[in-house]
Amino acid sequence: MSPSPPPPLVRARRPVAPALTPALGDTELAIAADALALGQWARVRTLLAETGEDWDLRGHRLTVLATCPGSAAWAGDWQLAEPDSGDAATLLAVATVRLALRGESGHGSAAKACATAARMLPDDPTPWLGALLLARRTGTADESAHAFEQIRARHPDHHHAHHLMTACLADHQPGGTDGPADPVHDFAARAAARAPADSPLALLPVVAHAERYRVRAAAGLAPPDPAESGHWSTHHAQQVLQAAFDWWLEWEGEDHPRGKIDLNFLAHATFHEGRMAEAAALFQRIGPHRTPAPWSYAGRDAEGAFRAARETALRRACAGGDR
Repeated sequence: MSPSPPPPLVRARRPVAPALTPALGDTELAIAADALALGQWARVRTLLAETGEDWDLRGHRLTVLATCPGSAAWAGDWQLAEPDSGDAATLLAVATVRLALRGESGHGSAAKACATAARMLPDDPTPWLGALLLARRTGTADESAHAFEQIRARHPDHHHAHHLMTACLADHQPGGTDGPADPVHDFAARAAARAPADSPLALLPVVAHAERYRVRAAAGLAPPDPAESGHWSTHHAQQVLQAAFDWWLEWEGEDHPRGKIDLNFLAHATFHEGRMAEAAALFQRIGPHRTPAPWSYAGRDAEGAFRAARETALRRACAGGDR
């Protein structure tokens, strides 16, 4: 497949306002989430049955559903009605993890719920995804690595798990060099290399750069404004970014349930590297699907940072200049 050019730039008079949309364009998921918030878990049961063993889609849908108001309580009601439902147990597990991460439930009960769901659905990586979410915030590096390997044993190219593991490695490596040999970059490069050619894991090295910046800025090793950090102007960063943008031109990955997350990371990187025409094309493809990461990194207001970058990229690209 030969690369196609970026979509033409069209300066809208009233650009679509960015909004936090956890469903990321998944209409069926958005409908089910609204129903779950009202206690109508039957629609969730249907949605998950239709999702089947598309593990990336299933993981995306369950992690979004777990953020709905009252999701753990409604999942508990579902489990009481259908005690043999692995879907109910998995939703309860991920929802309990979310409660634990907000300090509204014990970490032990969350880990137990994940273990219960994993026993009921031994081929499903999603209960282990819940365990990885929990371990990243409350566990050890070994616990995170164990959960990640359990996920990979069931789905080697699990998108969310690779993003989480990249963040975990960055969390444990605030200092040190920022070149290809850094454990975070090495992990991302190896994952991208072993994934299929059309896999969005090709963009994981860009995610690794963003996670390194997040951790270094939090540790005071990089300025809070990524534009002033020089983080994206190193030779390694430029190589990674060029390879990722070339992949996007060829494959795009639009059908992937978490594709908009990748586009946000790629737009963030191209913007801060000063590649305004490429950033503008990415912003147009993102549309209203702004994601908190990586725009919120270094304590920034995600929506404000996204809007400012988007407007600047569109203005400079339409004016015919990058910087």
